[in-house]
Amino acid sequence: MKLFSLDSPLMQALNKMADLMWLNVLTVICCIPVVTVGASLTAMHYMLLKIVRNEDTYITRGFFKSFKSNFRQATVIWLIQLVITVVLAGDFYIMYRSETEFHIVFQVLLMIVAMIVIFTTTFVYPVLAKFDNSIFRTIKNALYVSILQFPKTLAMVVMSVLPIVLVIIAPTLVPIVLMFGLSIPAFLFAKLYNKFFKKLEAKVAESNPPENVVEDEGEDIRIFKDELDETLSVGSKEQ
Repeated sequence: MKLFSLDSPLMQALNKMADLMWLNVLTVICCIPVVTVGASLTAMHYMLLKIVRNEDTYITRGFFKSFKSNFRQATVIWLIQLVITVVLAGDFYIMYRSETEFHIVFQVLLMIVAMIVIFTTTFVYPVLAKFDNSIFRTIKNALYVSILQFPKTLAMVVMSVLPIVLVIIAPTLVPIVLMFGLSIPAFLFAKLYNKFFKKLEAKVAESNPPENVVEDEGEDIRIFKDELDETLSVGSKEQ
């Protein structure tokens, strides 16, 4: 029957779901040591962009390839993110539990900083997964992308917290969240930013000579060394 042939839409959808489930399992397992969270999320985003683009995807091999190559930068970024998040959480806790009334300016500034951190975090691992750059420029470019893609960034933030909300509302969904809670939202993220990333990649390719393109066994030829700042300013005019 054509319905169950390997090329049928049903089988392709089932294969994609299986890939997303396995990718979610890999990511969760590799996040367990805590210090490896950044590298795990980067590897997950690396594979999801390939899935969205219908590129050849050997999930386990590709995941650990990205995990290994981005481990140092991803870990540093994750530790920076973790420290800032803990400090912000502490500030919010003190502000709302203290009997002292904090000035409105301080509250607004704290909210702005929190939003900047959330927006940057939303894009920092996808940017790191695709573009080879310094840690500072990766963080800076992630913030730029999140601002340029503001409506999509808001949608991504909402989708990020949705699995947590589902678990709180319906605890019986915990097994499903454990199987797909990271990969499906991130897959939808990739759907949203894929077009914009392609524009950036095309512009980077135009401004870099061929020898600056990193190629690994023909598997991924679209990882670039580039500051991206100028490219992002140009890309914003095309939105």
